[in-house]
Amino acid sequence: MSAKLMQGNEAVAEGALAAGVRFFGGYPITPSTEIAETMAKLLPKVGGTFIQMEDEIASMGVILGASLAGKKVLTASSGPGISLKQELIGYAAEAEIPAVIVNVQRVGPSTGQPTAPSQGDVMQARWGTHGDHPIIVLSPWSVREAFDLTVKSVNFAEKFRTPVILLMDEIVGHLRENVELPTADELEIFPRRIPKKSRAEGYQPYAADDDLVPNVANFGEGYRIHVTGLIHDETGFPVGSPKVHGNFDSPPS
Repeated sequence: MSAKLMQGNEAVAEGALAAGVRFFGGYPITPSTEIAETMAKLLPKVGGTFIQMEDEIASMGVILGASLAGKKVLTASSGPGISLKQELIGYAAEAEIPAVIVNVQRVGPSTGQPTAPSQGDVMQARWGTHGDHPIIVLSPWSVREAFDLTVKSVNFAEKFRTPVILLMDEIVGHLRENVELPTADELEIFPRRIPKKSRAEGYQPYAADDDLVPNVANFGEGYRIHVTGLIHDETGFPVGSPKVHGNFDSPPS
């Protein structure tokens, strides 16, 4: 264990790095900006990439591209930015792309009050996108838990190939506490899933493994993959089957 005085937002960045996140795409917005600032400082030191995009929509798009290429990814925002990300959060759910989205909540609606805390985005986190799909949402109440739940969010995103929302607020994000962070040996990290079959063995990118989650290959590794926001079968290509759609709406047990 190593003790550090840090903000909740800084703990999120530390947790993401500890979980193996190596790509951050984002756009500054109060009260989440310290997450981006910390990732910008620390990611290059571990061989990762930080990129500031022109807006929140592009920020979401770029992390999905990086995730498809094999990187564990993170973005962070607050209420107005999360609203802009919703279409691509739904796309990530449908296309089964791992990604972690941090929402450091503030008063709304609209621009609201950027420096004041709120916990009004719970319904948005669960039902912000159109359609009906399961999603994982975690919410920390302390600086240490911000670290722990960021690690867990990355693990869940990778294990279930789904977007995961870390739902914080301004108080936890800007709270400073002296916390003891676990060492790398003390953490359980879920790796990126890899195919168990080659193309010659009949590899299908979205065929469910024993835990009902597919092992989709990363782009650039020699596999043929079709990614779509349409309902798809094991091949990744669109289908109109109600049965396939029903399976998608039912989360793994």
